[in-house]
Amino acid sequence: MKTRKHVYGDSNLIGKNVEQIRKAKQIKQKDFIAQLQVAGLNINPTSYSKLEGQIRVATDKEILVIARVLQVDINELFKNATL
Repeated sequence: MKTRKHVYGDSNLIGKNVEQIRKAKQIKQKDFIAQLQVAGLNINPTSYSKLEGQIRVATDKEILVIARVLQVDINELFKNATL
């Protein structure tokens, strides 16, 4: 797996956890994006990468669909989140 080249931003609280959960489930980023799109979330690779890197805000719809596709409770996405 690739390692993150840049430090995490502070525009959302879930990006780091989404990335960790996705990688723990051994889902490639491009495959995960495809799953999100099939689930009805219109997101492109650049936008998704920025979400994981916490460089952009995550919408409520994105958070809900991500939790459903990862098959985790939505609270898992916020685990250990700090302001």
